[in-house]
Amino acid sequence: MRFIQSTSLLLFLLFFVMKSDAQKALSYSIEEAKPPVSDALFHSADNSLIQYHGRIQQTNKMLPRFWSPGVYIESKFKGNTCTVFLNDEVLYGNVHNYIEIIIDNYLPLRLQTIGMSNAISIKGLSNGTHNILICKDTESGNGFLEFAGILCKKLLPLPPKSLPKIEFIGNSITCGFGADESKIPCGKGQWYDEHNAYMSYGPLTARALNADWQITAVSGIGMIHSCCGMKILMPQVYDKIDLRDDSISYDFNQYIPDLITICLGQNDGIQDSATFCGAYVNFIKTIRSKYENAKIILLTSPMADAKLRAVLQNYLVSIENYLKTNGDENICHYFFKNQSNHGCGGHPDLKEHQQISSELTHFIKENHLLRS
Repeated sequence: MRFIQSTSLLLFLLFFVMKSDAQKALSYSIEEAKPPVSDALFHSADNSLIQYHGRIQQTNKMLPRFWSPGVYIESKFKGNTCTVFLNDEVLYGNVHNYIEIIIDNYLPLRLQTIGMSNAISIKGLSNGTHNILICKDTESGNGFLEFAGILCKKLLPLPPKSLPKIEFIGNSITCGFGADESKIPCGKGQWYDEHNAYMSYGPLTARALNADWQITAVSGIGMIHSCCGMKILMPQVYDKIDLRDDSISYDFNQYIPDLITICLGQNDGIQDSATFCGAYVNFIKTIRSKYENAKIILLTSPMADAKLRAVLQNYLVSIENYLKTNGDENICHYFFKNQSNHGCGGHPDLKEHQQISSELTHFIKENHLLRS
């Protein structure tokens, strides 16, 4: 009996140690430096073992450029260290993007670039094989990033996979605006200092469903009315790579989603129902012209107060009924249960993004909306 108890205790302690080790923070340093292209251990961005996900301008294969939040890059490497090279537009001469770096089961590393050429070195890893994911946390209005390559002992092929794909269309909520106060609290620093696209409800939902994700969102944008003096609307910029500046045509063949969620209306507010619903229907028809078979979920705004929530619910039910009557059966709606507004500027915080994701994930599973 004592032996069994001792063995159980040892197994518990071993599990605890392994779990603690998996949750360690990454050790890193960052400096403003360009990649050593003549170094045999440097692997340029055009290496076929590096995978790209999201709306990316590939005009220059050596420097793929991207604006949208949630764009991510994956690779597998061998060794106990690696250095990632990223170029930042440094928009307006002082805007520095935030990124997320995830290696294996280590805690996600959220950091900000320091200049136009950034060398981010990850140290203290075991001398084995590691998976790395690099995600843009900030959005189009923060300027572009370019991936220049990775310095490591050896790049390895990622395991073959054919994951289902989800596109998350929305506004600042979908961008992860105002969610993360871990570095700078609300009301301090710049408007983008609390952005965290990687931990926003979309990527959280995708990871819970073992799916690829793409975020198509701009803070402040609406269907027929955008906030803050913005001159763009989602139907206008949906076909672009740089959505905020309505520029660079996007090739829709690059990513064919199995499922699309639309979370718009917060910035529109209460509008003439015929005008809003008509624009929404036309937007879905545009989506259908690109993705004939994708399932579409119409979402209420998680930020909406009771009055706006009720109006959006009526809008979305009307839109869904109209489209189904006209032959589109691959459409449904989901209404979020609560108002989520404990982040900066009344946006959802990280905990609320987890709750939003939990609700959405459950709905998708329960209704079998995504292939395994």
